[in-house]
Amino acid sequence: MTNNPALKYCATLTPSDPRNHPVAVIGQVKNLLKVGYAAVQTKLEPRVSKEDYELALSNLHPSPTDTCPLYLNYAHVAALPTKCSRHNTPSRSHAISKLVKNLSFGLDQYFVIVCERSEVVASACAVARSFPLFSNKSGAVPANVTITVEFILVGAGSDDVLKQSDVDCLSALAEGIRTAARIVDTPCSEMHVDAFLDEISKVGQELGLTPVVIRGQELEKKGFGGIWSVGKAAERLPALAVLSYTPEGAQQTIAWVGKGIVYDTGGLCIKAKSSMVSMKRDCGGAAGVLGAFYAAVKQGFRENLHAVFCLAENAVGPKATRPDDIITMYSGRTVEINNTDAEGRLVLGDGVVYAQKDLRATIILDMCTLTGAQGTATGKHHAALVTNNEDWEMATVQAGQNSGDLVHPLPYCPELHFFEFVSCVADMKNSVADRSNAQPSCAGLFIAAQIGFDFPGTWIHVDMASPVHCGERGTGYGVALLNSLFGNSSHCSLLQNVSPFYQENGLEEESATKKMRLV
Repeated sequence: MTNNPALKYCATLTPSDPRNHPVAVIGQVKNLLKVGYAAVQTKLEPRVSKEDYELALSNLHPSPTDTCPLYLNYAHVAALPTKCSRHNTPSRSHAISKLVKNLSFGLDQYFVIVCERSEVVASACAVARSFPLFSNKSGAVPANVTITVEFILVGAGSDDVLKQSDVDCLSALAEGIRTAARIVDTPCSEMHVDAFLDEISKVGQELGLTPVVIRGQELEKKGFGGIWSVGKAAERLPALAVLSYTPEGAQQTIAWVGKGIVYDTGGLCIKAKSSMVSMKRDCGGAAGVLGAFYAAVKQGFRENLHAVFCLAENAVGPKATRPDDIITMYSGRTVEINNTDAEGRLVLGDGVVYAQKDLRATIILDMCTLTGAQGTATGKHHAALVTNNEDWEMATVQAGQNSGDLVHPLPYCPELHFFEFVSCVADMKNSVADRSNAQPSCAGLFIAAQIGFDFPGTWIHVDMASPVHCGERGTGYGVALLNSLFGNSSHCSLLQNVSPFYQENGLEEESATKKMRLV
């Protein structure tokens, strides 16, 4: 078998013979009918005639998808779902990923996506998720295989053809997604704190940036009690790492903070054996932030952008934090530990305060695999969202639909929920008293409490515990979401187009927090 196929995007269709290079044409039936045979003729001749193609289209009845072979097993046309509810992505990106996986044969192959211009980013990212990079199978050999994705645009914006800069943007997003998924898929024996720091350094080197790293007992000396308490028992000590991009003319400072628990045993409140399996994925937030930062800076970003990585292994050992211990967070607040398996909020609490206090960020987004209750609250496909800003709540939901990384809001109500953390001996406990009382919201509020509920800036919390994976594979969740949400600050026109924020024609450019319009 093969692995690690190269992924290539093209703005236009290139002639190819299905016998030599299998091809699949994918789109909604209405879009496939709009473009007709002439648009895809160069990919199908001489094997598939116009009559055969049109007959195949007439026999597509998606429920929710449908596929029709055109030439042996080398050419297919596939229909995406017809229906799309208001909480789904119009791109039907999840269906694209499934179809691409089912129609991949381990050969040099073409996928032709027929969609509107506004759906190009989500569609391209959906294909990237279908080709994971990590494998330790003994029979696997490095693939000398290239998957080429080409686009036919229909509907609004179809006259604005894709440019090389757009193709470069899609390639950067795909690399970010596949990198994030690879980190999530790699076991802790290989993707430990040292290895994650190496990943950060590699990205920094490619972007011309040097990470700032605070590690080991230096964390304790500088007051990072949350990160230190979680990771101090592990063989490889915890770290806070920061990549910073500060272009000239920047008017605001944005920080993305990622939870990077490379493995979570639960600590002394140890998980059951069935609950511990897959905890290599607990670094999914930090992995997504790293991939998103790479893609954003690669395309050019107008504002100060910081990626903060809170890295630790929640291990069991003589030095492990105990229930009943009281720690002091970087915020100065004291926390009574009543559950060592509620560790993600401790590392993120230090991370967001560092973003506020040291980096002077006015927009702070933390992304994490924080609670199992997230899947119960918003499901396998939608991350849970908690934020102190209604405009950014709406924008984040829209960005999720535009990018394919879906997200759904939860209550932000500290006055009704934060009492769950009341402690008699410290400023707060780290886990709720009642796990049935808005648990994902409460977990987010613990993080917000570190910067204070009166924080004048914008705080956004994305809990993506379930969408970080699909089956046994990482999805690279968050790369597309963050680049869409902050696309208004990108130099890439594709990302600007899928950002929920855009500037009115003729107006001077202003920051999204001062002047924005939701689309």
